[in-house]
Amino acid sequence: MEVDLIIKHGSELLTLGGAEGALQRELHGALGVIENESMAINDGKILDIGNDSEISETYEGNEIDATGKLVLPGFIDAHTHLVYAGARENELSLKVRGISYRQIARRGGGIHSTVRKTRNASKSDLKDQAKGRLDEMLRHGTTTAEVKSGYGLNTEEELKLLETIKELDEEHPIDLIPTFLGAHEIPQRYENAPEKYVEEIIEEMIPKVANRGLAKFCDVFVEEGVFTVEQGRKILEAGKKHGLTPRLHADELSNLRGAELAAQVDAISASHLLHASKKGLQLMAKKGIIGIYLPASCMALLSETFPNGREIIDSGLSMALASDLNPNCWVTNLQTVLTLAVYFMRITPAEAITAATINAAASLGFEKEVGSLKKGKRADIIIMNVPNHRWLGYKMGVNLVDTVVKNGKVEWRSPSALSD
Repeated sequence: MEVDLIIKHGSELLTLGGAEGALQRELHGALGVIENESMAINDGKILDIGNDSEISETYEGNEIDATGKLVLPGFIDAHTHLVYAGARENELSLKVRGISYRQIARRGGGIHSTVRKTRNASKSDLKDQAKGRLDEMLRHGTTTAEVKSGYGLNTEEELKLLETIKELDEEHPIDLIPTFLGAHEIPQRYENAPEKYVEEIIEEMIPKVANRGLAKFCDVFVEEGVFTVEQGRKILEAGKKHGLTPRLHADELSNLRGAELAAQVDAISASHLLHASKKGLQLMAKKGIIGIYLPASCMALLSETFPNGREIIDSGLSMALASDLNPNCWVTNLQTVLTLAVYFMRITPAEAITAATINAAASLGFEKEVGSLKKGKRADIIIMNVPNHRWLGYKMGVNLVDTVVKNGKVEWRSPSALSD
């Protein structure tokens, strides 16, 4: 039988057991490793997985020789702020000198500086800047990414951002899953009247976003000085009424019981969770809510502590990992995120891979399509220049990706792969 692509002789294929749901507890690092096997791909899907001789005898087509290499599902970046204008590189020197986020904001920096730049940028400019980031993500192994709005903070600009995300999804190989995050920050015009902005989000923004089909999710940044738990609840419940699934930024800088709120509104996920209570995490675990952890964000905030990955996994909470790509945490490489998680969250490479594949897929509601290698699932696959999964986190500072396959099509190959 003629097929589109055959990947042969992979030293390890990480199937994740063909999982179609998030993994937890002792299964969190169950990678479903099979050795020295091959895979047939056709019409964008995985057609067959089997031993080399069976695949060679049954199928013909373009071949990639993965001898001595690791084959695994494409990475899924479950929390990004991809679309924004400009940069804030000058703030790093201020942060390391001990100047706080609020002090930086008072000097004209921080999120409001990004909002100003993003509002002043055309949709074309935003797309050009975001495409560069997406290209970096792709060649480092990301094949699906969640993308939030949030740098508009008014109806017109939030719609512009979501329209930009939609166009990028149509034009770039990476699948982009849109999230409405109008509740990212209180805009300066409402500093003394935040309830009026909450009202604007609920009565104006959410209906327009939903009517135009521009988002799958509704997110809120529940934090001291930003949105309260009750404001977050109002916004997320309003989003639910318009068909937007809740997810939220919770308990990043303080414990406001954001994890508990996630459970109360039946969110699909909650991110950050550095200061979440054990009770909140238990409630999330009981409801099957995914906890998305962002170790690069901890580093960017100069945090002295990282989430305890061992405690999180042992609690029964399904953990995902993501980049939190934004102007204050400019990380497009999920391999870097996995490395940080291994060393600072004390999880194994296998657990980190699970968190960036099937569990990340589950946090977006796409676990039946991507995140594991199984017959019939989408052929989103990366091949790495290492012999087994234990090299992730062990070999640092270089791109380990040899080949990226998206929807069954080779979208990127490393220079060394092209010369083979």
